[in-house]
This record gives sequence, C-alpha cells and structure tokens, in this order.
Amino acid sequence: MFHKILIANRGEIAVRIIRACKELGIRSVAVYSEADKDAMHTRLADESICIGPAAGAKSYLNIAAIMAAAELTDAEAIHPGYGFLAENASFAEIVGESGLSWIGPSPESMRIMGDKVAAKHKMAEANVPLVPGSDGAVTDVEDAKRVAKVAGFPVIVKASAGGGGRGMKVVHSEASLANAYSMCRTEAGAAFGDDTVFIEKYLEEPRHIEVQVLGDKHGNIVHLFERECSMQRNNQKVLEEAPSPFVDEETRAKICAAGVAAASAVNYVGAGTIEFLMNPDKSFYFIEMNTRIQVEHPVTEWITGVDLIEWQIRVAAGEPLPFAQSDIKMKGHAIECRINAEHPFKFTPSPGTVQLYHAPGGRSVRVDSFLYTGYTIPPYYDSMIAKIITHARDRQKCIRRMQRAIDELVVLGVTTNQELHQRLLANPGFQKADFNIHFLERWLNQMHL
Repeated sequence: MFHKILIANRGEIAVRIIRACKELGIRSVAVYSEADKDAMHTRLADESICIGPAAGAKSYLNIAAIMAAAELTDAEAIHPGYGFLAENASFAEIVGESGLSWIGPSPESMRIMGDKVAAKHKMAEANVPLVPGSDGAVTDVEDAKRVAKVAGFPVIVKASAGGGGRGMKVVHSEASLANAYSMCRTEAGAAFGDDTVFIEKYLEEPRHIEVQVLGDKHGNIVHLFERECSMQRNNQKVLEEAPSPFVDEETRAKICAAGVAAASAVNYVGAGTIEFLMNPDKSFYFIEMNTRIQVEHPVTEWITGVDLIEWQIRVAAGEPLPFAQSDIKMKGHAIECRINAEHPFKFTPSPGTVQLYHAPGGRSVRVDSFLYTGYTIPPYYDSMIAKIITHARDRQKCIRRMQRAIDELVVLGVTTNQELHQRLLANPGFQKADFNIHFLERWLNQMHL
C-alpha cells in the first residue's frame, strides 16, 4: 500500500480523497492555487503546497507544477479526482514514466475511451449497443448528408474529443446540416484541438442511465448497478439517484452486462462509468465512458456498501478485488442533490464569503462539501459547493428524507440553488419518476422564472 498520495484537485473531491487516505493510514498531499490558500482540502491534508496562481490553467492544469510538488513531497501516487487532469492520458503517462503510480486506468484505456470514434469501434467489437450513425469520423458535408439520411433525422453532430455537453449540434433537417457540421468542427478544433466529428441518430425522449464499473490489475471487472442521471440542464447533471426507478430487473441485467463488456474491451482498471441513453421502450445505446470517479459516486456507494475511492486506491496499489459480482447486493435507494453557488433559476454564479454554513444531518444523510463559515468561494472554478446524499429503504422515503435535508441546509452570504431542489423534489413528475433528459429544462421554461 502507498504511504503518501498527492491529490491533483480541489474542492469536495479533494476532501473526499483525503478522508479516504486517512482511513487507509496513508499520508496525503494537497496542492492548491493562490485562491485556495485557505480552502478545506489544504487544511485537512497532512501536507499542502502551492502550485500557481488562481487561474486553473496556471495551477490545477499545470502538469509541471504538480509533478514538481509530487517530487518535493516524496509522494508515491497521484489521484486526479474528476475534472481538471483526471482524463488526461498524457498526464497519466507522465506520472507513470516518473516512477509514480497513477490512481486510475491505463493511458491506453483513457485514450481509446476519450476518443469517441475509437470508443465506438471498440464497443462495436464488444457487441455493446451503439446509436445508429457513422462508423467513424465524418470527413465532409456530403458524407454527413449520406450518414444522416441512413440514420434518419433528427441527428446529432458530435466532436470526437468532446465532453461535458460541448461540441454538439442537433440537426432536424438536411437544409441545416451543412452549417451545423461546419460549426461543430470549428468549435471542436478551438475547444479540444481536434476537429474530428461524427454523426448519430438523435434520440428524442431518452433517459440518461449510467453503469458504475470497477476493475483491478488481475483482470477482474464488476459492475455496481446503474444510476439515473436524467435530471439535467444544458447537459449538466443536477440530481442523480440509484438505482434508476425506470429500469426493471431484466433491463438492469442487460445494461450492467453491457457496462462490464465495455470496460473489459479496454482492460479497464479502477473506477469508471459507462454512459447510456435509454429509450421509452427500454432499448439502450452506449454514448461514452468516463475514465475517472464521478461526482455522483456516493449514491452507488450507499446502495452497495462499496467505498469507490478506497478501491480506486487499493487496485492502483495492486490489490485484487476481494468480491465477485454475485457478492455485490443492492440495498435501498439513494439520491444526490448538487448544491451550487448560483441563482436557482437564472443560474448566474454567486461567489463570495460564506457568513454562516450549517450542514443537514440526521439518519442516512451524507454531505460532501468543502464549505465552512468564513470561507470565501472563489470565482475561478466550478460553482458546485456541496453534495447532499440521502439513503432510505425505498425511493419515496428517500425523497422525503432529501426534502428534510435540503430544508435544513443553511448557506448565508452567497446565493445557492437550494430552492431549485426544493421545488424539483416536490414536483409530481419527479416524484412519480415520469421524466427523461428534457424534463428539467421543459419544467423550468414552463415556470417562466
């Protein structure tokens, strides 16, 4: 087992990893920008070291500074968390070449799954269901028209190197295809340094279902069931739950088996997530793999009892998974609400000083956060400041527990999206699980707020 791990991240995920390290008896090193000098993760870690100015590009994305910090502190491994450099295969390669351990999958796995065209080819070989569309990159407008006619409108043009909802254009007719294709290539080249795009059939009323997988260096790969992630705005998740209230046992067996097949196809090591779109008839299609821990991992931890961060560390150190698929059981229901420092309906960010912070508590309530009274939320990073997660024997009880927890939350001094969650949890459509990925945006438009 490692003696010291450097966490190449900030915020709640850095705090989460530091806590896992402490429970494993491992010393932790926090890196921080000048804006994060007083952040929670710098206070909780055994050591902390400044790696640059406030801007992420000059600190949390500064590979040279992070590697220098690892060398100065004699760290043996680097955990990237999520975001920033977590899915950067070149960084993972540098870590390995420097003699340190990368707490995550191999650079090769990351490159295949990070390239959506290469990932589609690999999934086709593994018989994982794919959305109808181009077999690979679409090279010109005529090729785009040919693929779109076969798939049938509407279609979606996607950047191969894209992610986080960027580099996508939905096209409803051939007349607008040429312009969308050109725009998508231009945006992809500017945002990702790669203007490769492909085309898929646009599924109009799907749900977003993802499967959590976990693999070790000995060839063992298991799934930890699925999560429902359809509650989104601008392709950004707002609330997640596990298991999906829409997925029956037969469909669960199929989609989880597809998740394991996808991970096995790239010899996956560590925690990863296979993302699918599911139609109302419960047919489903692979869309991408996230080769890192997910923001919503706590809901899976609660229904399975498996500590995903701990097992990321253990498998990176070479330990085999001590459980087989048949050993993993699902218990109850879990929901996660992402608390952001932003206007609940205008979604404008609200950085500033927290004058008072009170986290909810009580039975089966978990809060992952880096807030404390007096902390100043900087304006340079993602607006998520906390995650509230509840667990109960069934979904209705879990919803009521979350409503109680959200009501207990107090954050004064900045604006948060607390009211959005209060209204969403009370919404009849949400309570009946009658929704898809368009539900939240349509509901917000109806409110005219």
